[in-house]
Amino acid sequence: MERINPPHLAPPTGFSHAVRAAPGTLVFLAGQTALDGAGRIVGNGIVEQFERALTNLLDVAAASGAAPSDLAKLTVFAVDIADYRWHAREIGRVWKRLVGSDYPAMAVIGATRLWDEAALVEIEGIAVIR
Repeated sequence: MERINPPHLAPPTGFSHAVRAAPGTLVFLAGQTALDGAGRIVGNGIVEQFERALTNLLDVAAASGAAPSDLAKLTVFAVDIADYRWHAREIGRVWKRLVGSDYPAMAVIGATRLWDEAALVEIEGIAVIR
């Protein structure tokens, strides 16, 4: 297995940003929030934080050799499901701009809070490199 930690993301503490199981097979993508490179949560509101978290996830995927179309499974954790649903159209536009029209198997799960208290959303996933 290979651990992948892109240097421009916040340094991981107690986890790896991604683990590639075997060259050219599965990549397990750790949960990403709206952390900037200095380890601070950025973005006002769920839409901005979703965009940053998804961008971070896509950066980790790319560093692992996976393209957005290789995403097979994503789990989104949101501290306020009602807020997430209220902004679903905006979040969908972010998705289409960053990923396109490919949709992996997905779930949105409500969470009381995330590791970083200021985080509103966290996204983790699995990619299958073709």
